Amino acid sequence: MNLDHVFVCGNPALDFAATLRARRSTRFEMFATPDRLNAWYLESGLVDTITPAEEDDVREATTVREAVYHLVTDRRLGEEFNREALAVLNGAARKTPATPQLTLGGRHTEATPEQALATVARQAVELLSGPDVPLMKECDNPECTRVYIDRSRGMRRQWCGMESCGNKIKAAAYRARKKTAPETAASH
Repeated sequence: MNLDHVFVCGNPALDFAATLRARRSTRFEMFATPDRLNAWYLESGLVDTITPAEEDDVREATTVREAVYHLVTDRRLGEEFNREALAVLNGAARKTPATPQLTLGGRHTEATPEQALATVARQAVELLSGPDVPLMKECDNPECTRVYIDRSRGMRRQWCGMESCGNKIKAAAYRARKKTAPETAASH
């Protein structure tokens, strides 16, 4: 499986929740090490520099990530929020977030892993209480469990991303059509 972090969901909290891939099948953990967690925070653009994460930071991040995923699923399905997941998310959101500073070179956000996680948690609070809730959809790829914001015209987007899922599904459908298409009759 591709080890690159992917940001196709349209919201940092949804991209964060998607770091456990293929939840219904092979389950692939993107936060396997503290370095991978730090890489996500940096690649997401939420922070510019971050102090090295420890194993405890990874455990805390995965706990919050699972709470976010649970709450997103609850909201998408129109169900009441799971109280335990709510407590986990709110606990993380109450902590001090990463704070951008203005420097001679422009905006710079320096953070600890705890501050970066608090920032993601606050993004999740905003998402789950905001106007984008009706736009949340799960990818149509049966192997993918990413939830994304569908801002397409007519809300007709089917996949989290063309590169990550859309091309695979389209190619598989094409191969299936070619396989089952009747052979053309040979000319007389």
